[in-house]
Amino acid sequence: MPEKKPGKIYRSQAEAVVKALEGVFVEGRYADKVIEYILRQDRRRGSSDRAFIADTVYGVVRYKRLYQEITGVERINGPHACWRLMAAHVVVSGGTLPPWEEFSKISPEKIISAYQKCRKVRKVRESIPDWLDRMGMDELPDVWDAEISALNTQAPVVLRVNTLKTDMASLRRALAGNGIVGKDVPGCPDALELVTRKNVFDTDAFRVGMFEVQDASSQKVSALLDPRPGMRVVDACAGAGGKTLHISALMEGKGTITAMDIFSGKLEELKKRARRAGASNITPKVIEGSKTIKRMKESADRLLLDVPCSGLGVLRRNPDAKWKLTPEFIDSVTQTQAEILSSYSAMLKPGGRMVYSTCSVLPRENGMQVARFLTENSGYKLLEEHSLLASRDGYDGFYMALIERGQ
Repeated sequence: MPEKKPGKIYRSQAEAVVKALEGVFVEGRYADKVIEYILRQDRRRGSSDRAFIADTVYGVVRYKRLYQEITGVERINGPHACWRLMAAHVVVSGGTLPPWEEFSKISPEKIISAYQKCRKVRKVRESIPDWLDRMGMDELPDVWDAEISALNTQAPVVLRVNTLKTDMASLRRALAGNGIVGKDVPGCPDALELVTRKNVFDTDAFRVGMFEVQDASSQKVSALLDPRPGMRVVDACAGAGGKTLHISALMEGKGTITAMDIFSGKLEELKKRARRAGASNITPKVIEGSKTIKRMKESADRLLLDVPCSGLGVLRRNPDAKWKLTPEFIDSVTQTQAEILSSYSAMLKPGGRMVYSTCSVLPRENGMQVARFLTENSGYKLLEEHSLLASRDGYDGFYMALIERGQ
C-alpha cells in the first residue's frame, strides 16, 4: 500500500499531478516520460514539490484499479476523474484533503470505508488485471501474494561504480560532496544503494561517468557471464547498454564487445553512454535480419541474451506497464524468446558460455524456456540458474541461466 503520508498539499502541486495523470491515462503516455516533462516545465520547483508530484503520480498509477473501485470512477477520461483518483490516494496514504472545490463532494470517511472492503481482494488491493492475477497464481502459487505486493512498492536506487574510471571509495567521497550517502549491497561488489533518494544525475560524478544507475539484480547478470579481459563478447539484445557497459568494466576495457540490437536508436543512446563511461571496446551493430546473426556464427567467447520479456520483475519502476500488458503480448514475447535462444546461440564458440536472462518472474519466460532449449539442443549444458524475487531478495525480479556450449 502507499508508503508515504503526504504533508500539506499546494494547488500548484495538485494541478501538476492532475495534468500528469491525464497524460498517462487519457493520452496513453508513459508515466516516467510524463513526469519528466511536467517537472521540466517549471525548474523553479523545489525538491519537496518535485518529490510530491512524482510520488503521487506513481502512487495513483500503481493503484489505479483500487482507486477506481474506491471512488466509483469507471472511465478516466478527463481532469474530474483524475482529481478523484488523487483524492483517494491522499486519503488512503493518511493525508488531508485541502478545502478546494475539486474535493468538495468527496468524503474521506467513505473512501476509508471503501478501502477497507477493497483491500480484502488481492487483485483489487494490488491493483492488477484479473488475467495477470490468475497467471501469477498459476505460475507462482507459493509466492505470488508476497511478490505482487513487493512489486507495488517503491524500488531502491542502486548505482554501479564504473571501475573503468574510479573505485568505490572515490565514488562514495564524490557523492558525499552532494549529500548523497550509499550502503553496500551484499553479493554485488560494484553496487551502492542510496540510503535516501536523491537526484544523482545532477552531480559531477555522473557527468564524468563515475557510475551508472543499475539495479542490483541487473548487475548480477553480467557478473554471472564472467567476461574476462581479451575475450570476444557479444551482447545480442543490448538496448541502451546498461549491461554492455558493465561487461566492458568487468573486461577492464580489454577485448571486444559487439553490442547488437534491432533498434538503431537504442544503440545511438548506447554510444553516448559508452563515451561518458570511457568504454572504448564496444562496437554497436544493428541486427538487420538473420544474415547478421549467421555472419557471426561461433564467434563469441561469451554471449549475453538479455531477451525481450514481459517486464513483470520491474513493475516497481514501470507501474503503468501492468495496464499495457496483455496475455496476447506475453504469448508473443515468449515465442520471440524461444526464437532468439534457438538462433542466436549459434554465435557462441564451442566451449564458450552464454547467459539467458529476463526481468520477469514468470517461469514460462525463464526456466521453462531454458529447459525447452536444452531438450532441443543436446550440445549445450546448464551450469547454474538463479531466480531473483523482489519479495525475497529486495531488488528487481530477474532470471538468469549460465549455459555452456560443448567442444
